Amino acid sequence: MQKISICLAPFLIYFTTFAHIYQFLHIFYMKPTLLLLAAGMGSRYGGLKQLDGLGPNGETIMDYSIYDAIKAGFGKVVFVIRKDFEQEFRHKVLAKYDGHIPTALCFQSIDALPEGFSCPVGREKPWGTNHAILMAKDVIHEPFLAINCDDFYSRDTFAVMAKYLTSLPADSTNRYAMVGFRIGNTLSENGTVSRGVCSTDASGNLTTVVERTKIKRVSGAVAYEDDNGTWTTVDENTPVSMNVWGFTPDYFVHSEAYFKEFLSDQRNMENPKSEYFIPMMVNHLINQGTATVQVLDTTSKWFGVTYAEDRPEVVARIRRLVDEGVYPEQLF
Repeated sequence: MQKISICLAPFLIYFTTFAHIYQFLHIFYMKPTLLLLAAGMGSRYGGLKQLDGLGPNGETIMDYSIYDAIKAGFGKVVFVIRKDFEQEFRHKVLAKYDGHIPTALCFQSIDALPEGFSCPVGREKPWGTNHAILMAKDVIHEPFLAINCDDFYSRDTFAVMAKYLTSLPADSTNRYAMVGFRIGNTLSENGTVSRGVCSTDASGNLTTVVERTKIKRVSGAVAYEDDNGTWTTVDENTPVSMNVWGFTPDYFVHSEAYFKEFLSDQRNMENPKSEYFIPMMVNHLINQGTATVQVLDTTSKWFGVTYAEDRPEVVARIRRLVDEGVYPEQLF
């Protein structure tokens, strides 16, 4: 037995060393994936704003996000869309990325439910942002960044999240992150906005996300309207969620399990507008002590087309960024 052990020793050393080298290379070269949630219609904007050309050559906000993600080191883009505009999406969106970055499509539908559940009769509304994330569980096997496709986040957002995701060990689980925008940098001049107002602990980890559906400036200060109709001011630098989330693939497992709990609540099945939101899942994991979510700071100023009246200003701001050399005249 001793002779056998001695004979095998060089091979064991070789394979141990190889495993260590492989793990090092995997961590070093691992590129995170960008997951774009593009299945929703812009209810307040009044159109399919995901495909609205706002740049000098018809670029969408999504194009700028993907350009910034490529610059930050992301290696793949996955889109969650509705099946009924697949062909238009492939023609207007996917074709332009050929040769720049690998892409994949996933489809969100109201009947994409776990086994044992069926869509209630008469429901038309999608099941929400965390349901959209679940649609990508079979095509994403690496750390990923999930974002809205119709928000202009700016380059620093992608750089900050790429740095976090690529620093994780290869087998990391339950260590997530979000980019917290400063609330004063996320408002619209044309009406109220909805934001997830965040609280953090001493370590900078997220403790709660409270969705505030009416936020605007009141007498120069940022304020939100509470459930009683009272306007409450908040500090300009309070972090808010703009749906910029960094996860590892184990998040899909948690999400599927909790979605079953969500659907098992008869109130959610009977309410045709009930939705399974990302903050709902994240809050559950934090409250259960299952996961931590590091809040990453950015000074980037968000902008987007919340209302149709926002569009001219967004076009002008993109034009200025191009003129300043931040972006080329044509992205792809």
